[in-house]
Amino acid sequence: MARRRRLSTSVATIIVLAGAGGLSWIGAEAATTFIEDRAARDVTQALRIAGHDWAQVSTDGLRVSLTGTAPSEVERFRAMTDAGTAIDAKRIQDRMTVASVEAMTPPDFKVELLKGDQGLSLIGLVPAATDRDAILRDLRPAGQPVTDLLEAADHPVPDGWTDALGFGLKAVQMTTQAKISIAPGRVHIAALATDRQDQGRLEQALRQAAPPQVVLDLQITAPRPVIAPFTLRFVMDDDGGRFDACVASDDAGRDLIVQAAQSAGARTVPTCTLGLGAPSGDWAEAAAAAIAAVGQLGQGQVTLSDADVALVVPATVTRERFDQAVGQLEQALPATYRLQAQHEQAQVQAAPIEFQATLPPSGSLSMRGRIADAQMQQAVDSFARSRFDVAQSGLRTDPSVPGGWTVRVIAGLEAMGALQAGQVRVTPDMIELTGVSGDPQASDRAAAMLSDRLGAGARYRLSISYDRRMDEALGLPDGEECVARLNIIMSESEIGFEPSRSSIAGDPGPTMERFVRAMADCGDFQIEAGGHTDSQGSEGFNAELSRSRAQAIVSAMADAGISVANMSARGYGESRPVATNQTEAGREINRRIEFRLLSPHPLDADSIAAPVTIAGVTGAAVVPPPATDVAQQGPQLPPVQGPQLPDRAAQMQGPQLPHSRDTSGMVPMTVGVAEQFQTLDEREENLRVPVLTPDDDTPRPGPRPNSVAQQAGAQDEATTE
Repeated sequence: MARRRRLSTSVATIIVLAGAGGLSWIGAEAATTFIEDRAARDVTQALRIAGHDWAQVSTDGLRVSLTGTAPSEVERFRAMTDAGTAIDAKRIQDRMTVASVEAMTPPDFKVELLKGDQGLSLIGLVPAATDRDAILRDLRPAGQPVTDLLEAADHPVPDGWTDALGFGLKAVQMTTQAKISIAPGRVHIAALATDRQDQGRLEQALRQAAPPQVVLDLQITAPRPVIAPFTLRFVMDDDGGRFDACVASDDAGRDLIVQAAQSAGARTVPTCTLGLGAPSGDWAEAAAAAIAAVGQLGQGQVTLSDADVALVVPATVTRERFDQAVGQLEQALPATYRLQAQHEQAQVQAAPIEFQATLPPSGSLSMRGRIADAQMQQAVDSFARSRFDVAQSGLRTDPSVPGGWTVRVIAGLEAMGALQAGQVRVTPDMIELTGVSGDPQASDRAAAMLSDRLGAGARYRLSISYDRRMDEALGLPDGEECVARLNIIMSESEIGFEPSRSSIAGDPGPTMERFVRAMADCGDFQIEAGGHTDSQGSEGFNAELSRSRAQAIVSAMADAGISVANMSARGYGESRPVATNQTEAGREINRRIEFRLLSPHPLDADSIAAPVTIAGVTGAAVVPPPATDVAQQGPQLPPVQGPQLPDRAAQMQGPQLPHSRDTSGMVPMTVGVAEQFQTLDEREENLRVPVLTPDDDTPRPGPRPNSVAQQAGAQDEATTE
């Protein structure tokens, strides 16, 4: 009985141990399966989010294998990186392959057939299945050699190749001189016809022979006719622009003329005849300039007959617009062409005489108006170019301008030197100057220059605003300098971010203090804070992370008391690296915040004070006291009569400089040596420089005496030794 009891106890122990072992094995198996399933699910989800649908995931315990064919080596590397964001990268096994680009991309099959008087030539690449012997039999006419330079590639025949090749071989038989380019589904034919009739016949025959599935590009040319006179006529009225006649010397010139007509308002594409007989090689440029002048006026007609250009404008166009267009056309026409402009019923209109020049804030000076003659026009143009960058000079000669007109125009241009941007308008009765300057005393300077140039009795009106940003005495930074300061501070700062987060790491206080000083004069510029990351992680995640980090910097600047109303934040992610992403040092450089200027013009209009209008009359020069006055140093400055200033002082921003406020209406004295002032007519006459053309009676120096020549030769030899 005791033995049976011991046996029962042993069996029970074995059963209990076996059950415990089985339960442990089941638990371990379940735990392993859970870990594998979870790893496979997490990695698969990370790959799908990153767009790697071609990758497959398999697990074996803690190991995760990636298989599949990657489109490129870069995609394979990104798949490994994206999988490493879900699990430990050491558990991932790379069993992926990369597709062969060379095996996937077929070559470009193309054949060029050159046919001329010397025979036929074949150059290009064809599929290996192409019957080259059949091609040579079709192309070998009696008496003409065929040069075969074709190469073959063992790739499938592409769609459209057979039809295009058959039509190209047929086109060779239809032409005498041609270059035929054959590609799958496309044939380009450039051929020479004997005349215009042959050109039309050949074009029609080739288009009829082309298969419907083949794209045909035809360029058939014929000898050009001789056209005399070479005539173009462009008309613009209420129905739009149109050509009554149009000729061009080549295709490029025709395209230029057609483009000018369409820009001027031609509703249909004009047809220009190509021919020989143009008066010069710049016929198309002259025609385009004349058409543009009519388009600018909106009405009128222009006729080019060889080198003569006739512009006729109806009376509905104002005289001001007519003068401006004629002046610009005179400047634009090549030297070979002669312009005759007619303004219908101009004799019954009281056309105002005026000159106007405009200087934009960032740009070049443009002028328009009337000048006495070509010599005075050249004088004004030279004066303007010596002081400004002239972009457009639309000056027109008119002998009816009053005496001294050129001096008034030059005085107005000279007064514009007190402005950074503005406009001057000169009429026989008034000189008006408006604009913006960085000099608080720009009005006084302009008035003094007018008085010095014109003398007494010239009426003027000045309306000049003071812009503190243009004042060099204040030394305010421009937008580029502001952004450069911010980027330097950011590159030297110790501000960082938590990994994969937008929270600022470190103490931003010292950096924000430097930002406060840098932004003191920069708050009215539009500035962007751009965030950048390395290439680790998905593109969408990096873009959002970079934007959040840039916004965190802008928010920190706002908390520091900096005005960020004109600042914005943008995330560029990994799209703009400045270093390689293959090393940790390069990735560290790519993780950055950069500031960028969005517009060079400040948005705060309060920095520009309202202009104060000053009207006055220039005064006469006064003879200075004798030079024996030892107490007087420097040049003697003549006082001049100036503008009548308003009773209250102008509210100007910037440093307070001395300003003329004398109740007698005096402006600052003109700097310079006093002289007896000449009349405007006398000063204008001084602008004329006589140009003498030598003739047979012009004295010329004679030959040097032999003694002088020998002495000069001896000196040269001594110098050489």
